[in-house]
Amino acid sequence: MEEGRLANKVTVITGGGNGIGRATALLFAKEGASIVVADIQEDKAEETSQMIIDSGGQSIPIRVDVTSGADNERMANLAVDSFGGLDCLVTAAGISHANYVSGDIEPDIKNVVTNRADYLERPGWEFVEGDPDHFDKVLAVNLKGTLLGMQACVARMLEAETKGSIVTIASIAAKHPDAGPLAYTTSKAGVWMMTKKAARMLGPVGIRVNSIGPGFINTHMTAIIDFMDEVETAAFNAMIPLGRRGEPAEIASAALFLCSEESSYFTGEILHPDGGFFTE
Repeated sequence: MEEGRLANKVTVITGGGNGIGRATALLFAKEGASIVVADIQEDKAEETSQMIIDSGGQSIPIRVDVTSGADNERMANLAVDSFGGLDCLVTAAGISHANYVSGDIEPDIKNVVTNRADYLERPGWEFVEGDPDHFDKVLAVNLKGTLLGMQACVARMLEAETKGSIVTIASIAAKHPDAGPLAYTTSKAGVWMMTKKAARMLGPVGIRVNSIGPGFINTHMTAIIDFMDEVETAAFNAMIPLGRRGEPAEIASAALFLCSEESSYFTGEILHPDGGFFTE
């Protein structure tokens, strides 16, 4: 596609097989970008890529474990080799806890319902009994994985002297401690600060780095809310001034803005599409 706000741009999207990543890939392709869809679930990446191709866009899928430096290098190289360059990166890969599998809500239900019920009866022990290995895994995916993806893609941008754009996906949990588990909130706070530091380091070469801190979005990661009864669901929605969870497409629209020329003077910023849940 040669028309659109991202015409002739090449974008890599991690976590592109589901949720926010898939919505972003589809929107960016509609706006003219060629898309490398990266996901640890290869079949999901292929599905997203095929959806783009069926709509007349250009895309190629790749299986990527974002915690692997070698995988991230292959991903960045694929963009250059397949489409002739690399202009944008959106890091949408992430997990809420160590057992999280994108597209499978059962682990979330067991983790949230069973464990939370237990710890409500034993205040303080959730912190003490937190598994350090689980903590490491969440930070490896959410924080280290974001770093490795950025490093691999920035290297290709520097080699080509491309004034690119990077969008990290953080969370309101980066600034709101009650918006997620300990490891998740810690990892997203790290993503936010890493975004700000990277923006300062890469600004002089024309690479912009911004972040999106979504609120509660209708993805598999928040599907536990669908299992609440009507009273609980109403109470949850009442915490959000707009009265509902967001949609992945609404986060994709924010990413589109940050990767387009419309945000040419934005760097080191975080946008919060959260329905008003978090205000500073």
